[in-house]
Amino acid sequence: MASPVVPGQVLGSTTSYLPGPGTHVYEDNILASIIGSSLITPAVNKTTKPTISIPRNNAANATRASAATGALPKVGSIILGRVTRVQQRQLSASILSVDPSPSDILSYTQMTNDDLQFQAVLRREDVRTHEKDKIVINEMYRVGDIIRASVISLGDERNYYISTAGNEFGVVVATSENGNAMIPASWKEMRDVVTAKGEGRKVAKPV
Repeated sequence: MASPVVPGQVLGSTTSYLPGPGTHVYEDNILASIIGSSLITPAVNKTTKPTISIPRNNAANATRASAATGALPKVGSIILGRVTRVQQRQLSASILSVDPSPSDILSYTQMTNDDLQFQAVLRREDVRTHEKDKIVINEMYRVGDIIRASVISLGDERNYYISTAGNEFGVVVATSENGNAMIPASWKEMRDVVTAKGEGRKVAKPV
């Protein structure tokens, strides 16, 4: 059965599977390189292994959803948001999904600004838990990034305060300066899947 996955998510071990299209290998693990649904193709004989792949048309066929019919954000909610503006001391994001499942990332990354209902603000001091005085927001987030964050304050009726302090929070989907998909290289860098060039991000650990 196909399962929704995001870039950087561990799909299996090279001891049990072969990497297929849409994946890459890192430290004996097979990771997703693109958004989509993982597919396991059985081995053709007893001397080979099943293959894990992510067909590229799965992302294009993801169901488009509407945030207007979703749950209201509240303190403690986990959200997916699209970065819309980056400033020196804060960034703005449109909330795409509240308490998302992995499959939501497929749907909500396809949404346009017309679908969005709630806005959020991520302040410099809420980006991470350590060395807050050294944080440079535009070295960690770029306009268009999809981030996972938690709601820490309701603010007013249309603007929520969010935080990415924690290993599980940060960028989950990003596009490079060259317009290519990127995969996590470390907690602070993502890498272009075509050019292998790294770019700074506050990367969310896959969940």
